[in-house]
Amino acid sequence: MSVSVNNPEKILQRLDWTVIRRLDGLLQGDYRTLFHGFGLDLADLREYQLTDDVRYIDWNVTARMQTPYVRQYVEDREITAWFLLDLSPSVDFGTVQMLKRNSLIDFVTVLARLLTRHGNRVGAIFYGGKVDRVLPAQGGKPQVLRLIKDMLGQPQLKRAPMTNLTPLFETALKMIKRRSLVFIISDFISAPGWEKSLGMLTQRHEVLAIRLFDPCELELPDIGPIIMEDAESGEQLLIDTHDKKFRQRFVEAAQRREYELNVAFRRASVDVVSLSTEGDLVKEIIKFATLRKQQKKSPASFSKQRVAGCI
Repeated sequence: MSVSVNNPEKILQRLDWTVIRRLDGLLQGDYRTLFHGFGLDLADLREYQLTDDVRYIDWNVTARMQTPYVRQYVEDREITAWFLLDLSPSVDFGTVQMLKRNSLIDFVTVLARLLTRHGNRVGAIFYGGKVDRVLPAQGGKPQVLRLIKDMLGQPQLKRAPMTNLTPLFETALKMIKRRSLVFIISDFISAPGWEKSLGMLTQRHEVLAIRLFDPCELELPDIGPIIMEDAESGEQLLIDTHDKKFRQRFVEAAQRREYELNVAFRRASVDVVSLSTEGDLVKEIIKFATLRKQQKKSPASFSKQRVAGCI
């Protein structure tokens, strides 16, 4: 469902009913697979079991008790999350039912609502051809409504310089001081070179890239002659999608871009999940939760955890 109203309260209410309530039922209120804190406190000691990681053996206690004991930890649940939002012209591509911009707004709203509902804080940095503004991190439902209002208020540019995500990541490096959970929501249609600053960001924070896409960007449907327009430069081109060879060249170009993107993400040591304009947001987040659960590592290596895979 697309964002059909410009009222933050109504958008939040719609997502509360259509997405968040369903997630509550499917995840049974356990969002630990989605969000983790960054601190660890020693909770208890118990006897070693065959399935335990030997790295958590407490050797002092083991020596006194003459039997192996392991340390158990609990996570500090307080989280500050930041959304780096690419709202450049290319995110206004999509189907009649859903644009990439709509997917971005819905995803960010749901994640912000889930985070703040559990006592965490969220903030955002907005990019639309340049870094436009920063929403400082705060908690509570009013912050979610402010975030929705700011996303809706971001102008849909008809023309803009070629997107360059590097300033967005550099701004985040300067602005976000405390270790945080950072979501980058973008289609990553950008000038090259951003992986260096993204890599620096991953050294300081837990970073997850949410890559927006529409299936038509990967494979053209056979619908006859159409006019294609570059969302940022305005350049137009008449093409005939009946031409099988042209459609094949389009697929090959899309596959090259996919490969180059994956290389860039690997260079930056950041994991990416893909969010389609045709996807069901509840199913996408459940897959996201499943991936995080599968990738969850032991407490000692928790701060270096990554979320691998793609939705």
